[in-house]
Amino acid sequence: MEKGNVAGTVLRIEKSSIHDGDGLRTVLFLKGCPLRCLWCSTPESQRGAPERGLSREKCTLCGRCVQACPHGALSKKDNKITHARDKCAGCLKCAAICPESAITPYGKTMTAAEAVKEIAKDEIFYFHSGGGLTVSGGEPLEQSGFVLEILRGCRERGIDCALETSFFAAWEKIEPLLPYISLLHVDIKHPDAEKHKKLIGVDNRPILENIERADASQHNFGIVVRTPLVPGINDADEDIAKLAGIVKRLKKLRFMEFLAYHSLGTETYKRLEIPYPLKEIQTPGREYMERKARRFKELSQVLTKTNFGLL
Repeated sequence: MEKGNVAGTVLRIEKSSIHDGDGLRTVLFLKGCPLRCLWCSTPESQRGAPERGLSREKCTLCGRCVQACPHGALSKKDNKITHARDKCAGCLKCAAICPESAITPYGKTMTAAEAVKEIAKDEIFYFHSGGGLTVSGGEPLEQSGFVLEILRGCRERGIDCALETSFFAAWEKIEPLLPYISLLHVDIKHPDAEKHKKLIGVDNRPILENIERADASQHNFGIVVRTPLVPGINDADEDIAKLAGIVKRLKKLRFMEFLAYHSLGTETYKRLEIPYPLKEIQTPGREYMERKARRFKELSQVLTKTNFGLL
């Protein structure tokens, strides 16, 4: 395939971020993720294909979406529009025809060249702020070929690149990306393998092995380890101690970042008609976050930060 013509599924492109690397950054969010974190704040990023969400309070039951769907995924019954997710092909013709904008489209197909062109529109801001591009998810390694072409295209234009990832992927997908990034944000959602599998749906051992291999690589980039702190889920003293033991060994580490749990994605769960499993958990306060961060720093002796804006 011709360079730049590799296509992928983009969830959204956010500009002027200050939380995802140095300077002002454009964050490219991709769709598709093999993890199923109980606290996931972007459920619309989990499926790899474009999909739709419905705001039922806006829906007038006109039935135009039902008529427009070429796959029979929508039906009107008992004064309700029903969506069969297994039949949906993500064409989003329903969203295009809805007169009330009750249907929210999540995701679109782009080529790598199209993505780079959009990212490059803010080159002047990257230059003056020391910023650039951050590729995020979902899980960007699910579309590693697409990501590779974007990183190449951006670096050819002198745009700094960072990657946010869970690192749950084969090393063969990871290694080709490393020469093109200056910063790697990688999640350790829980340090214990069995608890990680229960909470996330996958074993954390491949993740930890990939972190070690990336840290030992000859490529020149920094590592930021991120852990979401979810009260009563992964914040026990033994969890913090085990996490400190893992992180303090990393030679490329810039700092450790704890993210405060929040439930801001619950409206999206509602639109996708997916139950949210952690309704009773409250967002932790600053004192709690700082106390956990201090304990981690005491055990690891590494620079530790807290963040209330991300998860």
